[in-house]
Amino acid sequence: MTSTVLSKEVPSLVADSATNGIASTEKATEPQQRVPRPKKPNYGQIHSRPLPLDTYPLPAFIPHNPLSLFRIVYAVFSQLFWPPSSHPLVCYKGYFSHETQSVHVTDSKTIRALWEKGFFGKGTLSRSEPRWLDQEKRKRGFLAQETSEEVTRKRREERRQFKIERARKERETIEQQLREEGKISNLAPIDETEQTIDDTQLKEKRPQPSNSHAKGHLENTKPTQILTSEDSGRSAEAADIKLDEEHLQLNPEEVFFLTYGLGILEVSDQGIPIPTSSLFKLFCHQSTSPSPDIPSIQPDDPFLLRYVVYHHFRSLGWVVRPGVKFAVDYLLYNRGPVFSHAEFAVMIIPSYSHAYWLKNPERKASVQQKEKRDWWWLHRINRVQTQVHKSLILVYVEVPPPFHGVGASYKLDVGNVLKRYNVREFALRRWVANRNRD
Repeated sequence: MTSTVLSKEVPSLVADSATNGIASTEKATEPQQRVPRPKKPNYGQIHSRPLPLDTYPLPAFIPHNPLSLFRIVYAVFSQLFWPPSSHPLVCYKGYFSHETQSVHVTDSKTIRALWEKGFFGKGTLSRSEPRWLDQEKRKRGFLAQETSEEVTRKRREERRQFKIERARKERETIEQQLREEGKISNLAPIDETEQTIDDTQLKEKRPQPSNSHAKGHLENTKPTQILTSEDSGRSAEAADIKLDEEHLQLNPEEVFFLTYGLGILEVSDQGIPIPTSSLFKLFCHQSTSPSPDIPSIQPDDPFLLRYVVYHHFRSLGWVVRPGVKFAVDYLLYNRGPVFSHAEFAVMIIPSYSHAYWLKNPERKASVQQKEKRDWWWLHRINRVQTQVHKSLILVYVEVPPPFHGVGASYKLDVGNVLKRYNVREFALRRWVANRNRD
C-alpha cells in the first residue's frame, strides 16, 4: 500500500520539479525580452511656474543659521537698488482672428511658454495641449515616446476590460450562490458574445492608420532602424512634418488677462497692434449676438462678467479652463490638467441687487427675468457635476449701474470699470440619501 502511494507521488514530484524548472527558466529569460518603457515627462519641473513671469522670492530664514539672515538682507538690498524684471525680454505676440473671434499664437516658443506656464490656450489640432507635431511623428514612426492621446486611449481600454472582467466575476458569484441554494439546476455558461460585440464595435470606431503610415506605426519600437533603412523618400517625408501647422488658440478672457493683467502679450490685427482699451471694447462688442450697432458697453456684458470671474480666480492661484464640456462656464484646477482632474465647476450668475436696478418697475422686471433660474436648471447642472466628481460653485457677480461712454472714440479706463464689480461664491453640493446620513 505504501509502495503504491510512493509510486504515485514520485512521478508527480518529478513533474512538479520539471514544471518548476521550466517556469524558473521562463522567469529568468522573461526580463531580458521586455522592452523598457520610455520615461514619463517630469511635469513638476516642466510646469513649475504658475504664470509666464519670473519671480524672485527671498531666501528662507533658518533660525539656527545666522548666515541666512545676511542672505535675506543682501537679497532685499540688491532687489531694491537693482530691481530685476519679471517680464520676458521679448513680448509674446499673437494675431486676432475674425473668423473664430479669438487670438492665435503661431510662434513655437511662445506656444510652449504659455502652455507650460499657466496652461493658457488650446491647440487647434489637438484635444488640449498643442502636440500635433509629436502625434504626426509618432504615426510615421519617427518618435518612440507615446503621446498623451495614446496614453489616454490605452487607459480607457484597460478600464473597459476591467469593467468587463468585474461584471463576469459578479455574474459567476451570483450564479454559484443560486446553484448552492438550489434555485437553478445547471450553471449557465458565461455568454461572451457581449464582449465580442464590444470588441468589434471598438475596432470599427477606432481610426485605422493609413497604408503610408501603417509601417511606421507598427515599427515605432525601433526608430533607429526606420531612420536608417528607409530611402530618400522617407527622409523627405520627415522633412515635411518638421513644420508645425498647429496654432495656440486663446479665448478672449485669457487674452485680456495676459494683456491687461500681466502685460506680456501683444495682439495685432493685420499687423497693427491693438491697444488694451480697444481690445476690451472689441471683446465686449463681439460677446453678444447679434452685435449692437452702437458699440456701447453694458454693465452686464457677457464678456465683462466672464472676465471678472476669470481674473478673480486667476488672482487666487487657480488654473482656470473653459468648462463647456461639462455645461458650465469654467473649471478650476489646483495645479493644472496634467496633474489631476478639475476639482470645481463654476457657473456665473448675474446679480442685480444695486438700488439702481430696483427703482424703476420696468427695469426691475427686466433684471428679474435675467436672474431667473428654475429648479430644473439647477438640478441638471448639479447632476452632471456629481457624475464627474466635481463640486459646483455658483458665482454671483454684482452688476453695477451703467457707466457713461458710447461710441468707438471715447476713452475707457478699464481699471475703474473692473473695480465696480463684486464677486460672491456659493458652493453647492448634491444631497445623496445613502451618503449624507450624518
